[in-house]
Amino acid sequence: MKSILTTGSNGLLGQKITEKVLAEGRVKLIATSKGVNRYPVKAGYEYAEMDILNPEQVRQVIEKYKPDAIIHTAAMTNVDTCEANKELCHQLNVDAVKTLLSICEEKNIQLVHLSTDFVFDGANGPYKEEDAVCPVSYYGESKVLSEDLLKQSKVHWAIIRTILVYGISSDMSRSNIVLWAKGALEKASPINVVNDQWRMPTLAEDLAEACILAVEQRAQGIYHISGKDYMSIADLVRKVADYWSLDQSFLHEISSASLNQTAKRPIRTGFILDKAIKDLGYNPHSFEEGLAILKGQM
Repeated sequence: MKSILTTGSNGLLGQKITEKVLAEGRVKLIATSKGVNRYPVKAGYEYAEMDILNPEQVRQVIEKYKPDAIIHTAAMTNVDTCEANKELCHQLNVDAVKTLLSICEEKNIQLVHLSTDFVFDGANGPYKEEDAVCPVSYYGESKVLSEDLLKQSKVHWAIIRTILVYGISSDMSRSNIVLWAKGALEKASPINVVNDQWRMPTLAEDLAEACILAVEQRAQGIYHISGKDYMSIADLVRKVADYWSLDQSFLHEISSASLNQTAKRPIRTGFILDKAIKDLGYNPHSFEEGLAILKGQM
């Protein structure tokens, strides 16, 4: 049985990987994150505190547990924060990857690295893995730089790009679009939602499964992982409102330009999933199925 070490295990994806490993027992898990373990179940896997900005600590933890693969989920993902604090974004999204790569190369460890649809400019979505990248934000740029590091390395690597991840976990440090929309509409709060950006939202459980599949099959290369449904952000929020029978009159559709956000967003992303379906056996839920899973966990 392979052993995997996850970074960022306190985040939504990190917790879903832990949940899946405990439920299915397909791999051995070493979960790592900055600070104490926030996952409610503490047995059945190892946990180690690990700050990805501390190269010495990273090396000590990896040398102690000797994993077959690392799934690197830790990152700065708030697009506007990345734009406003480029130095910290570069440290978290690029420098930390350099640290992991140097250790993985030395110890012959597979590295599965999480990336994003924001590597594209959104002019021609949905995208295939081999389409040319052209980020419009510093967050996207930092992810392109980290992808390039993997491609230039001698490490056995897989890059998993994903889109707009949603789900629920314990003690969440940040929300996601589905929970935000549901919460606001339940409180009858007016919300502004853009109607000129298109995405394929990804259930966190589906993304966790893809990460584990990439390790089990020792995948190499880039894989596009998302949900199967393509929709505008406004349509997404309307589907959430429909599912929980919430009043849509509080939903105001606006254009991206009127939001005045710090960082630019790509207009149309979305992924062509054929490669992941064929090579990994990836089989994502529909958006409605994802909402049903979420409802069952609440």
